[in-house]
Amino acid sequence: MRLDTKGLGKFLDRCSRPGRSSLNTAKQVIIGIGGSATNDGGFGMAVELGWRFLDADNKEIPKWTDLFRLKSILPPDPQNQRACQFEKVTVAVDVQNPLLGRNGCTRVYGPQKGLRARDMTRAEAALSRLAEVWEVQTGEDTASLPGAGAAGGLGFGLHCFAGAEIQLGFKIFAEAAGLAGLIKKADLIITGEGAMDRQTVMGKGVGELSKLSRDHDCPCLGLAGQLKGASDLKKSFLHCDALARITKMANAEARPGYWLAKLARETAGRLGANGSTLTII
Repeated sequence: MRLDTKGLGKFLDRCSRPGRSSLNTAKQVIIGIGGSATNDGGFGMAVELGWRFLDADNKEIPKWTDLFRLKSILPPDPQNQRACQFEKVTVAVDVQNPLLGRNGCTRVYGPQKGLRARDMTRAEAALSRLAEVWEVQTGEDTASLPGAGAAGGLGFGLHCFAGAEIQLGFKIFAEAAGLAGLIKKADLIITGEGAMDRQTVMGKGVGELSKLSRDHDCPCLGLAGQLKGASDLKKSFLHCDALARITKMANAEARPGYWLAKLARETAGRLGANGSTLTII
């Protein structure tokens, strides 16, 4: 609950100001976010860029967890030159979650970051109030944007307080790598991650790869360390399996290459038994 994104704000402030760093000649920046330990909606970053968050008594709110008391948001003073000054900022998100609600950052990813059940109501209230005041002052419902909930709401914060355009990171990578052309040449795609679950198909790279494969009529296999909620993955993958099915996790962690090879052989055997003939590249 105490962690925030101040470090990113300091970095952006330093790098976007002429003469402050070796990056001062850069006009555009892509910021990849995901896997954060924060859930502050970009509050810490915004404070470092000069934004002010005031309560009903016009006192500055010191912590993101107190944002439920938020009354107004004041932009940086132009004379201080603390705002992010890149000409274009793109935020590459790894998921498509909105900021709030059942699929928002607090409910879905908060427990991974140490938020306990008793913290959820306050955390959600803080970000809800932040989004509400922003919408009242700007007319923009940023909280509902796909990817606003990425990295503990940092997608929301970068869009609002650094003027960033939210894009799916996988899309940026796929276009740069010419991934669609590579998939057209393949008979089978094999991908995976440490744990595959419903989050996998919420915009993460593995889930997006499966969608792109499906668009090109190429089957996609998912091999993971652990597999949860396989029913959420059936529509996206030809088949999913996990190391946890064939060995204890301690064994898998100690010799991941060995067990992954074993799992791949078993999967290939199943496909062969089903009469599939595939060329894997």
